[in-house]
Amino acid sequence: MRANVLKVLAVFSLVAFFSSCGSTPGCPTCGTTKNGTITLINIIPVPEHNPTGEPGGPFNSFDISWVDPGTHRLYTSDRIGLDVVVVDTVNNVAVNTINGANSVAQAGDNASPCLPVIPPIVSASGTTSFNGGPVVPSFTRFGCRNAPFTLPGGFGPNGLFGGFPGAQCCAARANGVNPLSGPDGEIVTADGKTLFTANASSSVVVFDLTTAIPTVIATIPTGQSPDFDTQLGIGPCIASANGRAFSDASCADLRADEMVYDEKDKILLVANGDPGLPFITLIDVSAVVARTGNCLPVNPGAPYGPTNFPTCIMGQIYYDAPLANDVTVSVDSALVPCPDPSTSAPSGVSGTGVGAAGKNVPCHHGPMLTLDGHFCANQAAPAANCFGAVSLAGIGGSAFNPSTGHFLVTNANSTADVTVGSVDEIDPRIGNPNGPVVVNSFPFTNCMPTSIVQGPGTNFLVGCADHDGVAFPVNEIVINGNTGAIIANIPFVGGVDEIWFNPGDHTYYVAARDMPTGPVLGVIDANTNLWLQNVATNANSHSVAVDPGNNRVFVPMQSGGPCGTQSSNGCIGVFARQ
Repeated sequence: MRANVLKVLAVFSLVAFFSSCGSTPGCPTCGTTKNGTITLINIIPVPEHNPTGEPGGPFNSFDISWVDPGTHRLYTSDRIGLDVVVVDTVNNVAVNTINGANSVAQAGDNASPCLPVIPPIVSASGTTSFNGGPVVPSFTRFGCRNAPFTLPGGFGPNGLFGGFPGAQCCAARANGVNPLSGPDGEIVTADGKTLFTANASSSVVVFDLTTAIPTVIATIPTGQSPDFDTQLGIGPCIASANGRAFSDASCADLRADEMVYDEKDKILLVANGDPGLPFITLIDVSAVVARTGNCLPVNPGAPYGPTNFPTCIMGQIYYDAPLANDVTVSVDSALVPCPDPSTSAPSGVSGTGVGAAGKNVPCHHGPMLTLDGHFCANQAAPAANCFGAVSLAGIGGSAFNPSTGHFLVTNANSTADVTVGSVDEIDPRIGNPNGPVVVNSFPFTNCMPTSIVQGPGTNFLVGCADHDGVAFPVNEIVINGNTGAIIANIPFVGGVDEIWFNPGDHTYYVAARDMPTGPVLGVIDANTNLWLQNVATNANSHSVAVDPGNNRVFVPMQSGGPCGTQSSNGCIGVFARQ
């Protein structure tokens, strides 16, 4: 199998050779000038994609991208290939895929192995009975297939990572079911040795990038996995998506999505951010990245499940609008339990007997806010006009602010007023048994915050999109991450999903798939906060990452004209200054 993969990569290398011209100064397709106009200079074919549908079909569903500048590698979530695509950002060629047993690009022997100490994951149903047989654990295949993993039909433990669910149900944004799809978020640690990938099984998969085939060294549930593998499957969940916010019990906690990593304290913040019951989870991954632990459950000899959750979780924050007089922050609130049982399925990992030494994982509600989204000064005894924060459109991107040691998380719609969104400031409260808590909230009007990234100093760019059904004026916002004060409005690009700050050229790059005039890559000077240009991309081009070593910008693009010779297949576009 590995020899076949190498042959495929050799073909891609030839494509890259004939479509690029190395590092020649001023070369029109190399992107070597410092102050020129950003333009598309190259396209990168993605392994195992073609218009025929065999085996994978066009590269039409993807998610987050991440560049590791130390190794010059781009990691992109590919929901059609069911893998993470790895790209050499110097030679502009795909060099590998990271995947499980179900992958299109590299199945079988090339699936990532799991460390044998990692148990499988029980899905939302907990137990099931097939064809009148005995009641058995209802596992999800999208975790580690270590004992006692089993599925009816003879699928037993094989020591491999099961893989990613891919695009559910359809390979297009318009009719896909995004909250059940994966892979999702991507982050690589600064030393280039560890990859975190968020999965639709409400979990984070951790890969060791130093092994020949990346090894799974942890699968960390942030909640309950949807029922991908029961007799009913996710059909009832998909049926409940339209108008009922994925409220069917089979949906459980939906996908783990966007993430941010604090390198200093080794804390990973993960958002299960889709509508329904959005929440965030803070995870101490210090032992995982040091290779001294695997974030095993309380009872390491049993599967991860409703009462057997990872011991490395520091706490969770739920955006479930608790009662105004519910000011407790403990799990055992007498008025509104945390997590609030907004669905009939267990949510998150907090609860009695969960956590290290059998203790509860701390669980807080979102902040108390006024109707216009302002943080209530007295959270312990809120005024009558204060209400519990919700997230009507989901929790989006996040950033870490090293000057405060706090995280900043975007809430697309934080009150009943659809024009109000916010950025919430979260204190991880390292070592505090009461867990992380929201300490401030910065509201914005006519902006659906979807992403946030640190620029120079304490400046943070907030990516703005449209609220579902409400078109806001085109705008991006730069704020002071310490105070929330608005420093600049940039009314030339909007409809943004993912954004990136490149320290190599001090420029923000924004993936504006919903720009009214068509999808673009927006370019903003981070020193002056002035908009520079918009460059046409392709439908649903919502992901962007930049290598600061050569200032090349990478934008996944589904099939279409911008992909040139790969127009039927889709591609990753390479943009640079000319």
